[in-house]
Amino acid sequence: MMRVALIQMPVTADKQQNIQTALGKLQETARNGADIAVLPEMFCCPYQNDCFRAYGEAENGPVQAALSALAAELGIYIVGGSIPELADGHVYNTSYVYDRRGTLVGKHRKAHLFDIDVAGGQRFRESDTLSPGNAVTTFETEFGTMGLCICFDLRFEELARCMCLRGAKVLFVPAAFNMTTGPAHWELLFRQRAVDNQCFTVGVSPARDETAGYVAYGNSIAVDPWGTVLCRAGGEKTTLYADLDLARLEAIRQQLPILSARRMDLYEVRER
Repeated sequence: MMRVALIQMPVTADKQQNIQTALGKLQETARNGADIAVLPEMFCCPYQNDCFRAYGEAENGPVQAALSALAAELGIYIVGGSIPELADGHVYNTSYVYDRRGTLVGKHRKAHLFDIDVAGGQRFRESDTLSPGNAVTTFETEFGTMGLCICFDLRFEELARCMCLRGAKVLFVPAAFNMTTGPAHWELLFRQRAVDNQCFTVGVSPARDETAGYVAYGNSIAVDPWGTVLCRAGGEKTTLYADLDLARLEAIRQQLPILSARRMDLYEVRER
């Protein structure tokens, strides 16, 4: 059994306040027996294009150092939501993962940028500021291989499948769906990816702030390989705990041999 903490925290315009909130919540999760604690997408930065570079930091910056030190102090894994990463003149939406000794064991730059224009709903273009990553990301734990992606990445089944073919048992997804896409697709996507790939999915959002320029949906969620919702928040600030029975994953994969029964001889893709 692996205990995961889903930290749905408010994100303000005060970077230092956000960091202190995150560190305090992480300490609380360790006291409550978490093995892995997950922060939201852009947990230290308002989700706005004009904030990303201003709130960003380079490799081994202060936010990363604080997460690394706390992971070692608490003896837990920390999936550090995501922060704006500054590198070679670019800004990336990047998630860092630290193990129980504070060692960096995973790093994912959001590969699919959130450029949408929904009629009568949300319009947002991450590519106006951010650059995409170019990697499928997994990391190793004593519980097995884990997968990591960020928000809009989850919409791309190929990416989830690649992580699971590498052995990922859980897909961790720091995310910030909005009030247009969240009600329509949030739960659907987490259940869909879990069933398609016979894995656990864990999505962690900022808490909802109706006064923000970008209003996050919230609804942090954990789903098992059968598609059952194990826990789900509303829009409020809260921390959820999900106890993931990894033996259930193996049992489901044996009962319904989806991954092992794939017909790769039939799946050649011809683009038009």
